Amino acid sequence: MPEFSTRAIHSGQEPDASTGAVIPPVYMTSTFVQDGIGRMRKGYEYSRSGNPTRDSLQELLADLDGGVAAYSFSSGLAAEDALLRAYLEPGSRVVMGNDVYGGTHRLVHRLHVPWGVELVTVEMSDLDAVRAVLTAAEPGRTTVLWVETPTNPLMKIVDIAALAEVGHESGALVVVDNTFASPFLQQPIALGADVVAYSTTKYLGGHSDVVGGAIVLKEQELAERVGFVQFAAGAISGPMDAWLTVRGIKTLAVRMERHSRNAQAVAEALVGHPAVEQVYYPGLSHHAGHEIAARQMRSFGGMLSVALRGGPEAAVRFAESTEVFQLAESLGGVESLIGYPSEMTHASVKGTELAVPENVVRLSVGIEDVADLVADVEQALDR
Repeated sequence: MPEFSTRAIHSGQEPDASTGAVIPPVYMTSTFVQDGIGRMRKGYEYSRSGNPTRDSLQELLADLDGGVAAYSFSSGLAAEDALLRAYLEPGSRVVMGNDVYGGTHRLVHRLHVPWGVELVTVEMSDLDAVRAVLTAAEPGRTTVLWVETPTNPLMKIVDIAALAEVGHESGALVVVDNTFASPFLQQPIALGADVVAYSTTKYLGGHSDVVGGAIVLKEQELAERVGFVQFAAGAISGPMDAWLTVRGIKTLAVRMERHSRNAQAVAEALVGHPAVEQVYYPGLSHHAGHEIAARQMRSFGGMLSVALRGGPEAAVRFAESTEVFQLAESLGGVESLIGYPSEMTHASVKGTELAVPENVVRLSVGIEDVADLVADVEQALDR
């Protein structure tokens, strides 16, 4: 099998049959002419049920993660919701980490719990605690073990293979949100996961110009159920969004290598600064999950967080003082972004055990010149 970088450029991307165009066209159409009633050309009838541009992205995603199928959605949360609706029923349980992305928690807590789903949060790095939660459920109860690593925003690392084993012992479906790592840095299905979830808005798209999400599945039966939810509910990615995501994936490997190198340098520059209380980055040798990350990731990624001495005031001042790092939601683009999770990405979990400390700032380290990035965080800390 070709290596990752080769597949990222060529999988699902056959040259256009009619013209030989190296880059397949964007099929900007809502419907397709049929040769007769029930006689569709290549199986296409309406772009909600199938579109060649979306199919090319889905084939690419499935190949890169080693799944039997992948589905591309209008956002990461739409992808998560489709998976949960395909698998859960009233009385089911979702077990997730106590540092999960705030939007994921909000989705389950506000939409699925009222439908009859139970939500339990646990410290995912404590395997005994996870096992206790899973085994406490009634036998036969449908359960999803929702894993996120590295976590957003405190960069906790959990052992995917160990959690998959624990989850499968109790019959749970093991889902890994791989958004921070991307398939280049981490392969959850190869480590035992059943499903991989993405916000493709982030590293897969990589240029902050498209919103999307994806689900990659290990087993065909569940894949068909997710595919039906996508068709029936319709939260598909549009043709241009799919095309832009494919374009981004072609450079994923080289971008992730640069993101990781730059983030390592920024993290090391922050460590020991008198204004800094703690740096959360798995590439630092003293990080609690460093050894696990080194084992299950190709490198340590472009995300890090930092806790500031001086409390919320210092954190806000730092977040508002950078010049190269731009204050904005989201992450994973070529440009560096900085955010204040407590009031931005994780505002929905304030007052819960998932609340982010108010002195924490999150950095998405881009691919600019590393000297400029280090100088920027240093000048912002010194203000």
